[in-house]
Amino acid sequence: MTARVEPMRPGAWSAVEAIFAEGIATGNATFEPQTPDWDGFDHRFLPQCRLVARAGNDVVGWAALTPYSRRLVYKGAAEVSVYVASSARGRGVGKVLLNALIACSEAEGFWTLQAGIFPENAASLALHHACGFRIVGERQKIGRMPDGTWRDVVLMERRAAP
Repeated sequence: MTARVEPMRPGAWSAVEAIFAEGIATGNATFEPQTPDWDGFDHRFLPQCRLVARAGNDVVGWAALTPYSRRLVYKGAAEVSVYVASSARGRGVGKVLLNALIACSEAEGFWTLQAGIFPENAASLALHHACGFRIVGERQKIGRMPDGTWRDVVLMERRAAP
């Protein structure tokens, strides 16, 4: 699938939210029980490097950064989120999005990107590895799903080139 990446605009929100909801429904993408509204999304995700992937006119994926910490010493560290529509999974959209997010983050001065991925999400682990992330550890029973199930998270990171 040929996908082009562009900045996320508020007008893409309905498609972004639908893709986010699909990820939540898998049970292996996030601890979030439901999608936020636009204001919640806008508050949570950094304004720089919010991207969408389009196939034709359709939004088929999105990627964005959240701050690792609000402390000034960590201003160059962020956590990545990458979501691909179920209709576009396994077709290279995630790789195009994550590589664009990496390039954008480096242009914006970020030096470390991290991802927290459920160990069961083999596709996301493989994607991040293919884009230069390495496993730095696994946090066991770090969070609970809305149904009370404890989940482990594999921590991956990517450092910007010096």
